[in-house]
Amino acid sequence: MDGKISDFFKSLVNLGDYVDLDGANASIRKNIYFRGPNVFILACAIIIASVGLNVNSIPVIIGAMLISPVMGPILGFGFSLGVRDVHLLKDSLRNFAVMVIISIMASALYFLLSPLNMEHPTELLARTNPTIYDVLIALFGGFAGILEISRSEKGTVLSGVAIATALMPPLCTVGYGLSILNWTYVLGALYLFVINSIFIALATFVMVKYLHFPVAGEDSGLRNRLTGRAVAVILLIIIVPSVLSAVRMVQESNFNRNVAQVVEENKTLGRGFIYDYNVDLTAKPHTVELFMAGEQISLQDKEKLYSDAERYGLTRSQIIFREDAVNVRESTSESDVIKSILEHSDNQFTRMNETINALRDSIAVLNAELAKYKE
Repeated sequence: MDGKISDFFKSLVNLGDYVDLDGANASIRKNIYFRGPNVFILACAIIIASVGLNVNSIPVIIGAMLISPVMGPILGFGFSLGVRDVHLLKDSLRNFAVMVIISIMASALYFLLSPLNMEHPTELLARTNPTIYDVLIALFGGFAGILEISRSEKGTVLSGVAIATALMPPLCTVGYGLSILNWTYVLGALYLFVINSIFIALATFVMVKYLHFPVAGEDSGLRNRLTGRAVAVILLIIIVPSVLSAVRMVQESNFNRNVAQVVEENKTLGRGFIYDYNVDLTAKPHTVELFMAGEQISLQDKEKLYSDAERYGLTRSQIIFREDAVNVRESTSESDVIKSILEHSDNQFTRMNETINALRDSIAVLNAELAKYKE
């Protein structure tokens, strides 16, 4: 019985019967080059992606990623390392450089000529702060990509890999950063692109070894060990900043969630109330400004809020009361304040109704008990 179960699981993960190594070899070698139509297709895809980022349109960005040929040199790089083909490695790196230069030049030119200035470029900003999660996406996307190329019956996996690993948007963001001379955008987006490229190549290298593609170069144990150590050091250097970025992202998300919870539980403080708040994630430690309306908040009410905040990991120094909020926060209009006051009144009215209903139910229960007692 145990043998049958073991054979069943082996059949589930068996890849040997489903791969075409010769076909994959030919396909990867053919698709690394940027000549003729590929150059124009790449430029068109970059312009489409830039337009999508310019107008914050996710469907347009996805469309650009589907038609882009940028995966070819990256897969070729990982494949050449796996089969130890020096000539393929050089060709892959050369075409990778051509692809990057064309992409950045096309996107920078577009953003220089585009009349649309973005007030809140959310999709662009999303490409400037890579985390360890981007590493995982690139790594497993790379696994899926090389498996798709290697299997006998091709499907639509490569399209999904192109979307998931998002190689195009970071290059467009680099071009945008250059067009406005914002080096934070340039370096952040370039770092994301490097992460995606290296870990797609790494996944390709691992799968090439696992599937036992024919080796083109000579086998040298010492050289392989030295190469392996160099790769490990490079990967470590690349991963560490992304891990730190992920930790910061989680901390900021937790802080935002805890602040929202504290505000929700303390909307009303005595005869005053919180009508808005502002989180400052650039401060060390993070702070939150509470914009108050109504009557002056007593020390006792403030202590209650401090106590509730401490349960969510917020200290006193992180909470700033703005009791002259209307004057301090210029971005808040009078209509917003009036709206908040009306909402506060509605909440108070709802609580009063709930209290009245609860008292009415209590009176009904007491009357019922009294009636039983009289009987």
